[in-house]
Amino acid sequence: MEQVIDILSGLCIAAGIVALITGSLGLIRLPDLFSRTHAVGMMDTAGVGFIILGLIIHEGFTLVSVKLALVGIFLFFTSPIATHAVAQVAYRAGLKPILEEDRTGGRSGAGQAGPKARAAGKAPGKAAAKKAVGKKASAKAKVAENPYPSPSPSPSPSPSPNQGGGEGGGGQVRAGRGQP
Repeated sequence: MEQVIDILSGLCIAAGIVALITGSLGLIRLPDLFSRTHAVGMMDTAGVGFIILGLIIHEGFTLVSVKLALVGIFLFFTSPIATHAVAQVAYRAGLKPILEEDRTGGRSGAGQAGPKARAAGKAPGKAAAKKAVGKKASAKAKVAENPYPSPSPSPSPSPSPNQGGGEGGGGQVRAGRGQP
């Protein structure tokens, strides 16, 4: 019976490791932030879930397995939320996802170059990609100037209660008298 538990927990841990490696490859290979966060968000949730399940099986029903289950439940809910938050902030900052027509120059047959283009060593949609890069570069230059503009300062800032001045007793307290 102990061998079955060891084999089952080992298989769960191995499945978790494979899922984490697959997510890591997606992080390296996919073209934009949105695809990458999707791959990593899905696979790290699955990978950590399988690893924790393997550890719970290996440990048996103890206090440690209850704690592992709580950690797994916490990660199951927080990892997708964090991934969504990162993608939402990137989208609001002006980063747009790369769509299929962006990569192919508006043609179908994603990533397939014709025989003449292959012979010349050119990728499909190269001209469209250059135009898109030019537009993206000008948009990035605008964002790079001041990505987070601050509000204009008010002409006469009012003192805070800790800086003294004004009524309301927010200034320094004189020792001995208790009156400002």
